[in-house]
Amino acid sequence: MRILLVEDDERIAKVLAASLTEQRYTVDMAGDGEKGWEFIEALAYDLILLDVMLPKLTGIGLCQRIRQSGYTIPVLMLTAKDTSEDKVMGLDVGADDYVVKPFDVPELLARIRALLRRGNVAPNPILEWQQLRLDPSNYEVTYSDKLLHLTPKEYGLLELFLRNENIVLSRSAILDNLWSFEDPPSEEAVKVHIKDLRKKLRKVGAPPDFIETVYGVGYRLKQG
Repeated sequence: MRILLVEDDERIAKVLAASLTEQRYTVDMAGDGEKGWEFIEALAYDLILLDVMLPKLTGIGLCQRIRQSGYTIPVLMLTAKDTSEDKVMGLDVGADDYVVKPFDVPELLARIRALLRRGNVAPNPILEWQQLRLDPSNYEVTYSDKLLHLTPKEYGLLELFLRNENIVLSRSAILDNLWSFEDPPSEEAVKVHIKDLRKKLRKVGAPPDFIETVYGVGYRLKQG
């Protein structure tokens, strides 16, 4: 899942981005409201973390623009002021929740999970393909009941394939989904991660072509 963090305090932004990345989220960061809007227009997000006090365009103004433009992305406001006026303003322009700084990171992560669940008819469903089973609620992946020990990127790759089981994903599409906008690797990095993931799948009994290469197009889960 992809999250946009709009926060002008670089220290807070880095701490939050690191915590979110550890939870397998792909994170893009913007330091002002206008930059945040550019990201929203360019990419699809599952959730937006939005500071109230931002340069160029405030968090309140950005949230209002998001809703007036028809976006229904969950928005969680970050505010340094624990006053009912700020909370009411944020909720009135369409924010779904708010957290007051300084905040407890585990609590913030729990709020994020709650907002993401609201947008799903079936929250955190088990994803399955043949003998493969992925549980998003605890990041556990098994094949024929054998546990796979995956890196965050390998887990993200497998989840992406499972959520798009009948689609051939190009390397550029994989990059867009799993790496941040600011610092994407080369497409060759995707090839390396696919190779490593296949190796781990083979060790627990999956066929070598469980992730199939469609030459000249991309990758998909092997049909049949």
